[in-house]
Amino acid sequence: MAAGLHPLAPHHLPAFITAPGETDTLMIVTGVFLLLAVLGVGLLFLRLHTLPERMAHKSQKLQFEIVAVLGLLALFTHVHLFWVAGLLLALIEIPDFSGLFGRMAHALERIAGVAPRSTGGDDAAAQAQPDPRPIEKVGSTAHEGGQGHA
Repeated sequence: MAAGLHPLAPHHLPAFITAPGETDTLMIVTGVFLLLAVLGVGLLFLRLHTLPERMAHKSQKLQFEIVAVLGLLALFTHVHLFWVAGLLLALIEIPDFSGLFGRMAHALERIAGVAPRSTGGDDAAAQAQPDPRPIEKVGSTAHEGGQGHA
């Protein structure tokens, strides 16, 4: 490269200046670094974006689905409030009221004299069998129906 230098050019050139026709190593290293940096930042962003979903994955199905929908809304609308709401919902432990409400519904069905519905799960066989205890109607007494009238 020293043979083709202009007489006014400095005799010692920096290493990143390449001669015509040679491979520009600095450009290749910079391009690889840029590609890895963009991929790394993208993966970090997606990992951070899915944080509420990964936290809610261990919770109830309904809570997980709501958090997932909030995450999608935040991703496509760029409204960060949806992501914050999903994160807060994933952090909150929502109590399971389904067991309590199921027991209340079963008790009300017994009081009303309605046959319990089968859920199709493991308890279906146990619920299909009638309760051996007699069902008392509200307001009924032992004196009705001709019993004990004097």
